[in-house]
Amino acid sequence: MCLKARHPKTKRDLLNMKTSCLWILPVLILLQLGIEQVESKKYQRCELTRVLVENYNFDKTFISNWICLVEHESYLDTTKVTKKGNESKNYGLFQINSKDYCTEGRKGGQCNMKCEDFSNDDISDDIACARMIQEREGFKYWKGWDRFCRNPQNLPNLRVACNLRSLSPVRSPRGFLTG
Repeated sequence: MCLKARHPKTKRDLLNMKTSCLWILPVLILLQLGIEQVESKKYQRCELTRVLVENYNFDKTFISNWICLVEHESYLDTTKVTKKGNESKNYGLFQINSKDYCTEGRKGGQCNMKCEDFSNDDISDDIACARMIQEREGFKYWKGWDRFCRNPQNLPNLRVACNLRSLSPVRSPRGFLTG
């Protein structure tokens, strides 16, 4: 009724129309205040494969390990947060733990990151931290990888499913990686 362009016939119609439009004002005010919104992204397997290889220069040799890990840790969802028994939480696509690698509410941990920053659609910070973890501890850091992906026979065949051979890092005109 609020959005319809009609002329009220009586004072009662006018009052009903004004009352039904009252919800718009608070919504508009909240939008104007610029409330911090967390953008989320739920990837598809091949979409994330393409992003990791082309935009972040992931080695094709290990990309099946990374995709398997993410599928079993976060189900390809950037907003995933998991509470752990030791009072810590795992955040984002790579389920990075707040105990060692990030700090809730402010930058900190070994990645010097705010944990909440791992739960949005900007995965560049997640990737930087996950790569550091993988270099230090290997894929075994992630329980999902250790349980489901350790055996190479369990890894997804991205070469076939996602046409991995056709993917290569995207370069800018100056030769630097984008993303």
